Amino acid sequence: MRRRRTPPPPSPLPQRAGIDAVRVRLPVDGAWSTVREYLADRLSAAGADVVDSMFAAGLFVGADGRPIADDAPYEPGMYVWFHRELPAEVPVPFPLEVVHRDEHVVVADKPHFLATTPRGSHVTETALARLRRELDVPSLGAAHRLDRLTAGLVLFTVRPEERGAYQALFRDRRVRKEYEAVAPYDPSLALPRTVRSRIVKERGVLAAFEVEGEPNAVSRVELLERCPQRGLGRYRLVPGTGQTHQLRVHMSTLGVAILGDPLYPEVAPPVPAGDFRRPLQLLARELAFTDPVTGREHRFRSGRSLGAWSAYEGWAAGQ
Repeated sequence: MRRRRTPPPPSPLPQRAGIDAVRVRLPVDGAWSTVREYLADRLSAAGADVVDSMFAAGLFVGADGRPIADDAPYEPGMYVWFHRELPAEVPVPFPLEVVHRDEHVVVADKPHFLATTPRGSHVTETALARLRRELDVPSLGAAHRLDRLTAGLVLFTVRPEERGAYQALFRDRRVRKEYEAVAPYDPSLALPRTVRSRIVKERGVLAAFEVEGEPNAVSRVELLERCPQRGLGRYRLVPGTGQTHQLRVHMSTLGVAILGDPLYPEVAPPVPAGDFRRPLQLLARELAFTDPVTGREHRFRSGRSLGAWSAYEGWAAGQ
């Protein structure tokens, strides 16, 4: 019989700019004599001087919220909390709209260029951190993720104890997701069609790619309308699975890569921070599901439009 894992104690430190304090649990088996020795090893990238200055400032705290002394003896299993220094970030100058809010969930309409959750160099300029600050809901968590370059609907949970139930909706494919995209129009491409392939995304490699083998990615592609003057089409994309960059890969494979895509069909050079021109023309338009907590049927639609379709000249000029 498996023993139930004891949950960690709550953080004694409040969030900072919508970001949780870092929690570290000291390993059960270790040869360190003090907490400082362990943290100096764990945070070696920051440097021992930084760790020492944080101890001097009382920035490492225990479960009781009290600062830990630099000579405190090592205790296996002990929890330590601290705040990392937040990186300087260029603000994403587009609004984050809330389309639905109740006691269980928040549905936000995310703009292009805003990451869903803190990761890498995007920490405070993320949808999760923004919503925690703007709605004053520190417990808010993401039920799924949307690529930073993709705009549209994202589901967040209010109560941590309910988050798993909503995450399971996405894991078990019980959410109907519908996307829109603007891409070249190819009269020889027969649509609608369902694309099936095996997609692989390797750690450290920006672009995903297709390989031979059992399909793990399924996408329905439909043409909604076309603009003959510009040779463009507006497409409805319905993913049957959730592989990384799946829709972008499949559109590129069909020969109609989504406008503004910096990875497909070829990886473009990185753009400077703060360059918000010509966003990827991909929008998470609709989310529909049965609420696992209340049993209510939900259907949400994004109110955003894709610039390359509604105002092509402005989009192309990077305005």
